[in-house]
Amino acid sequence: MSGTAEAHSRYVANLSGRRTRGLVWRLVFVAATTVAIVALTALLVTIVNQSFGMVALVNTVEPASLARDRVALEDLPHEQLVTTLEENVSRGLMRRFEFEKPLAERSRDEVLQLITERVVDPSVVRAWSLLDTIFRRGEIVDEAAREFPTSVVMFRSWLSGHLISRPQSSLPEDAGVRTAILGSLWTILITILFAFPVGVAAAIYLEEYAEDTRLNRVIQTNINNLAGVPSIVYGMLGLAVFVRALEAFTSGSLFGAADEAGANGRTIISAGLTLGLLILPVIIINTQEALKAVPDSLRQSSYGVGATKWQTIRGHILPVSVDRILTGTILAISRAIGETAPMVVVGASTFVTVDPNGPFSKFTTLPIQIYQWTARPQAEFRNAAAAGILVLLLLLLTLNATAVVLRNRYASKRTGSF
Repeated sequence: MSGTAEAHSRYVANLSGRRTRGLVWRLVFVAATTVAIVALTALLVTIVNQSFGMVALVNTVEPASLARDRVALEDLPHEQLVTTLEENVSRGLMRRFEFEKPLAERSRDEVLQLITERVVDPSVVRAWSLLDTIFRRGEIVDEAAREFPTSVVMFRSWLSGHLISRPQSSLPEDAGVRTAILGSLWTILITILFAFPVGVAAAIYLEEYAEDTRLNRVIQTNINNLAGVPSIVYGMLGLAVFVRALEAFTSGSLFGAADEAGANGRTIISAGLTLGLLILPVIIINTQEALKAVPDSLRQSSYGVGATKWQTIRGHILPVSVDRILTGTILAISRAIGETAPMVVVGASTFVTVDPNGPFSKFTTLPIQIYQWTARPQAEFRNAAAAGILVLLLLLLTLNATAVVLRNRYASKRTGSF
């Protein structure tokens, strides 16, 4: 009996110690989660703080000076607005407007907008953050009146429809991310078309077909190591292989589809293939883990009714593991969307105003344009960069949400079929 009592006392003492250690680790986990939430919140607050706020605008030409017969500019009819535009811009610019869309076919508001942008030309001479706007509004108005007597102080949202619909510009108030969004979408499309089928096929071979040989163990080890290689290394690989060695292919000259005369390999397809190599090891590893999670009993049951290995993989293993495979692919694509270093090395342009129209076009991406804006000397470009970050986050969330919905819909159909 004494031995039993002694064992019980040791159990009680150990139980108390385990509970104490469990409580300590729980507090550590809660603290880590709190730190992560605070850091993410601080990041989002900083971005939003720079994306909205008061600005001081100074017009190059005052609208009052463009009045005709004592009729204010905003009240002029369509014909007189066209005349005003012709008198105040160059002939080359007028030809460009007519080429894009004849002025006679433009609405009165569209012509007025052209005059505002090209003639009145309001420029931001000072911008304030959202928090300053909320807590120092009166001081901001007084400061603007003192330093910029002719300025107009107004609230501006740098995240707007104009930001999304306009191309790059040398002026922060006119700059947009349309070209960068299209470049990012083209690049990610090529990345998915290359990396997903190749990665899944490689994982199926390594997990289902490859024997446990020394060569295959070396291949598996190298794949695991490649998943941790810095992205700049993949950029150098893309520069050497896709931009230079395969220039005839990536420039489109091999097919007579080069975007412009003298085009080189610094195109969308080079960027997409480089990002494809970057996320390929991640997709392979995630797909292998998804295949490993399939019970062996399912394989044996399929073999037991006479199915071949490929029939078992196609009809049973892949349908069961496809949701896990897509989850890993979504995470890999999310990483690719935000990459900057490989794009710089491969040759993404920092100033592009022409929308890409195919895989052989010159390009820029949202991360590249955001980086370029933050390096500009004008402080207002940092406000545009903050708004560009919000656009990038919205684009990323939209693509991820679409992929998750498709994944869940496929998983629900698969579950219903069983």
